[in-house]
Amino acid sequence: MSPLEQYRALARYNRWMNRRLYRLAFTLDDSTLKRDMGAFFGSIHLTLNHMLLTDRAWMLRFTGDRERFVSRTLAQEPIAVTSLAQELYPDFETLHRERERTDEDILEWTYALDESALDRVLEYTTSTGEAQRHALWWALGHLFNHQTHHRGQAATLLKQLGIDPGSTDLVAMLREEEIPTR
Repeated sequence: MSPLEQYRALARYNRWMNRRLYRLAFTLDDSTLKRDMGAFFGSIHLTLNHMLLTDRAWMLRFTGDRERFVSRTLAQEPIAVTSLAQELYPDFETLHRERERTDEDILEWTYALDESALDRVLEYTTSTGEAQRHALWWALGHLFNHQTHHRGQAATLLKQLGIDPGSTDLVAMLREEEIPTR
């Protein structure tokens, strides 16, 4: 499997796991979703929110497509992001809808890449104003690693509420897809 195919599998895994977590989260009421449970971002809602915020920040860096990746309010006004903990959408259904849209965008973009794109130099400014310059594959690896890290936190919060997220392993998704091994 080529590096690009691995990133595509991670993009599929991203959508697969997000759908599982949101499906389970929808079994909870709003106050439980927003309860501070002592996690890095406090609640399940804010953990899932952070993942969407950062995924969009990375996709904006990767594509430069402000129209697609700058978050908007329900009135379609751009949201000025001031913090990586900023709540984009207080309504969980809206957060879910935007998550689905962004997961599709990530998949579409990843499948449009070719192998040579992975070595392309990416230049951007971090949320703290620091200029960065490195290969796209570095940032793409970080995007998927970051998602997995915070989904693990969300899965733990669900488990603490007595909701078993089941297997969260990449291999579980690959088995479901029935991709033959070499």
